[in-house]
Amino acid sequence: MSNDWQNTVEFARAVRRELHLNPELSWHEHETAARIRQILDELHIRWRSCAGTGTVALINEAGTSPAIALRADIDALPIKENSGVAWSSENEGCMHACGHDGHTAALLGTAKWLKQHENSLQRQIVLLFQPAEEGGHGAREMIAAGALEGVSEIYGWHNWPALPYGTMACPDALVMCGNGTFSVEISGRGGHASQPEACDDVVLAGAAVVQALQQIVSRRLAPQSQAVISITQFNAGSAPTVMADKAVIQGSIRVPDEVIRERINQLITDTARHTAAAYNTECLVVHTPRYQATINHPDQAATARLIWQELFGSESMNHGQSLPVMASEDFSYYLRKIPGAFALIGSNDGRNTPHPCHSPHYDFNDRLLEDVCRWFCRLTGMRTPP
Repeated sequence: MSNDWQNTVEFARAVRRELHLNPELSWHEHETAARIRQILDELHIRWRSCAGTGTVALINEAGTSPAIALRADIDALPIKENSGVAWSSENEGCMHACGHDGHTAALLGTAKWLKQHENSLQRQIVLLFQPAEEGGHGAREMIAAGALEGVSEIYGWHNWPALPYGTMACPDALVMCGNGTFSVEISGRGGHASQPEACDDVVLAGAAVVQALQQIVSRRLAPQSQAVISITQFNAGSAPTVMADKAVIQGSIRVPDEVIRERINQLITDTARHTAAAYNTECLVVHTPRYQATINHPDQAATARLIWQELFGSESMNHGQSLPVMASEDFSYYLRKIPGAFALIGSNDGRNTPHPCHSPHYDFNDRLLEDVCRWFCRLTGMRTPP
C-alpha cells in the first residue's frame, strides 16, 4: 500500500476521533462546520457555506459536467455517551451516536485523495457536508440553498451495526422507510383518587388507547404492509392521590410510501378518538410528518453495488438483512430530486459488541473509513492502491 494512501487513511481516522470528541446537535454544528472548512482550506479545496452550517466543496471544477455528488451528514444526538472509548464526547449530553463523525471523516479522506490526484479525474466532484439529518430536514434546506445545482447524480451511505462487517445493502428501490410522529392528548375531569366515580379516568382511557393503537398494524393493515407503529411516551398525573385531567401519548410511525402513511394516520386518529370516547374522555390527535421513504434509482444502485463487489468480492452482498429497514433518512430528499443511491454498509466485525445506532454505548467502526474512501473514489472514476 502506498504511503500516500496510508496517510489518507490515518488522516481520516484522526479526523473521525476528533469529531467524536466534539459533537454538536442539529443546526448547531458551528464548530464542526468550521473544522470541516479549515480542513478543506488546508487541502486547497474551494468551498462555500450552504444552509448555515452546511458546506459544499468542489473538486476538479474544470472537469466534465454535470457533476457527481457525495454526501456526509455532520450532526450528533442529544444522548449522554457511555461508550468508554478514549475519544468519548467532551460535550455533556451530546454524542455522535449514529456515526455521522465517521461519515464526515470518510468524505474528508476521499476529498484528500481526490484533490491529490485531481489531474486524473474526468468529472466534476461535489462534496456535501450536510447539517441536521437527525430530524432537522437538513437535506431539504441544502437543496433549497442550491446544493444540487449542476449535479446529475448523488451517492450516500450509512454505517449499519446490524450487518456483518463490509457487507452492503443497496437495493434498486426502497431501502429505508419514511417516518412521522404523532401525539394523542386525552382530557377529562380530574379529581381525588378516592372518588373515581366523580372523575373521567384519563390514565385508564390512555391505557386503552395504547392497546388499541398497537393493534392497527396487525389487524387493520394487510400482512404485506411494511409498517410500524411504536408508542414511545405516556405522560400523565402529578401526584399519587390525584386523578389527572390530561394524559399525553406520543409515538412514531414507519411507512413505505405516502399511501400507507395517510392510511395509518387516519386509523390512529379514528382509533384514538373512538377509544377515548368510550371512557367519556375527549381526544386531540396531532400528526407530524418527518421524512419520506428513501428510494434508490436502479442504475445508480447497480453502480454502487458493482463497484463495492469489485473492491471487496461477491460475498460482500451477503448481508442477510430484510429490506427495507424501518429506520428513516433525509437522503430521501436528494433522491426525489435527482438520480442516486443510498447504501447501508455493515460495521459488525465481531470485535466489539455491535451496539446499535442511537445507543449511548455506540462507537463508529474506524475500519470502515478505508473501505468507504475506496468506494467513494471509484464512484468518481478514481482508482486507489490495492
